[in-house]
Amino acid sequence: MMYSKQLTYLFLFLFLWATGYSQKIITLKEAVETAVNNYPSIKAKSNYINASKAAVEQTKRETLPNFILSIQQDYGTVNGQNGALYGLGGYGVASSGAALPSQNWNAGFGGLYLTNINWDFFAFGRVKERVKAAQSYIVRDENDQQQELFQHQIKVAAAYLNLLAAQRITRSQQYNLNRADTIKKVVTTRAKNGLIAGVDSSQANAEVSNAKSALILAKDAEQERANQLALLMGIPQQDFMLDSLFVNTLPAAFVDTVTVMHPLLQYYKSRIDVSEQQLKYIKTLKYPTFSLFGVFQTRGSGFSSNYTVDQSAYTHDYIEGIKPTRSNYLLGVGATWNITSLARIKQQEKAQSFVSKGLQEEYNTINLQLKAQQSLAETKIANAIANYNEAPVQVKSASDAYLQKSVLYKNGLTNIIDVTQTLYALNRAETNRDIAFSNVWQSLLLKAASMGDFNLFISQVK
Repeated sequence: MMYSKQLTYLFLFLFLWATGYSQKIITLKEAVETAVNNYPSIKAKSNYINASKAAVEQTKRETLPNFILSIQQDYGTVNGQNGALYGLGGYGVASSGAALPSQNWNAGFGGLYLTNINWDFFAFGRVKERVKAAQSYIVRDENDQQQELFQHQIKVAAAYLNLLAAQRITRSQQYNLNRADTIKKVVTTRAKNGLIAGVDSSQANAEVSNAKSALILAKDAEQERANQLALLMGIPQQDFMLDSLFVNTLPAAFVDTVTVMHPLLQYYKSRIDVSEQQLKYIKTLKYPTFSLFGVFQTRGSGFSSNYTVDQSAYTHDYIEGIKPTRSNYLLGVGATWNITSLARIKQQEKAQSFVSKGLQEEYNTINLQLKAQQSLAETKIANAIANYNEAPVQVKSASDAYLQKSVLYKNGLTNIIDVTQTLYALNRAETNRDIAFSNVWQSLLLKAASMGDFNLFISQVK
C-alpha cells in the first residue's frame, strides 16, 4: 500500500514536471508573426484597401452609357388646356388631349414603353481624372496598411523586450530575496546563541520584508508587460516563456543606411498625392460635357383619334388601352455647361490647394521628427553599449563585496549594516545589468523605427 502511494506521488511529480517544462518558448520572430496575423487594426486596413479597389471598379463602370427601360400603364382623363407651365420639382401630369370648351370626366387606359440611351462621351478628361483619383485612394490605403504593419511590429518587439527585461528583474529580485533570507537565518541562529545583539534580527527581518516587497512589485510589472504583449499579439493573456539568449550578446551590426522610404513618410506622401489628384479632377469640372442620346418610345391609348370631335370615341377596355399604337424615335448629340459653376469650382480648387499645402506641412513635421529620432537613436546606442560593457564589472564587484561581507559577518568580524549595504549594491548591480542588456536591443529597435526598416532589428535576432 505504501509502495503504491509512493508510486502515485512519483507519477504526479513527473507529470507536473513535464507540464511545467513542456511550455513552448515563444521567440521574438514568432511573437511578431502572430501579432501581424491576429491584430484587428491590421485586418481593418485590408478591408479598407478592398473597399478602395471596389470604388475604382465602380468609377470605371460609371463611364458606361446609361441604358434605361421604362414601362408605365395608366388610367385617367385627358382634358387639355392651353397655357404655359413648368414642371417644378418634377411634379405635374403629362396628360395630352384636346382643349375642349368644358371639363369632362371621361377616362381610359393608356401605356408608355420607353428605351433611352445616354452617354457622356467627352468631358475633357473628367472621367479619366476621376478614375485616377479613385486609384490614388488604393495607394494611400496600401501605404496606410504598411505603416500600420511597421508600427505594430515595432510595438510588439518593444513589448517583448520589456517583458523579457521584467522577467529578468523578477528573477534578480528572487535571488535578492533568497540572499536576504539566508542572512536572516544566519542572524537568527547567532542571536539565539547569544553571539550578536537581538537588534540584528530586526534588521534582517526588515531586509527580508523589503526584498519580498521588491519581488511583488517586480512580478506586478512583469504581469503588466505580459498583458501588453498578449494584447498586441491578439491572443488571450497568459504567462509567456520567452527566448532570452539573444539579449545576452550585442547585435552583430548597427546598419546606418537603408534604401527604402520610411513607411510613415510614404503614407503621408500618398495623402498628398490623393489631394493633388483630387485637384486635377476638380479642374475638369469647369468644362462642358458632350453627350450622345437616343430614345425609342411606343404609346397606347384608350382614346380614339377623333376624340376631339366625338367625346364618346374612347373605351374602358384595359387591353385596348395599353396596346401600342404609336411609336417615335429620336437620336441626338448635346452639350451641357453650367456657366455659373465656374465661380464655385474656383473656390473648390483653392480649398483643395490649401489641403495639399497642409498635408505637405504634416509630411515635413513627420520627416523632422524622424530625423530627430535617428539622432537620438545613435546616442542611445552608444550609451547602451557603454552600460552593457560596465554591467558585468558592477555585478562582479558587488558580488565579491557581498561574499566578503557575508563571510566576515558569519565569523563576527563585521556588522549587519555592512552586509545589508553590499546586499543593496548587489541587487542594484543585477537590476542595472538586466536593464542594460535589454537597452542595447531597445536602442537598435529605436534606430530601426526611426529609419523605417524593421529588418535592421529583426535580422539581428538569432
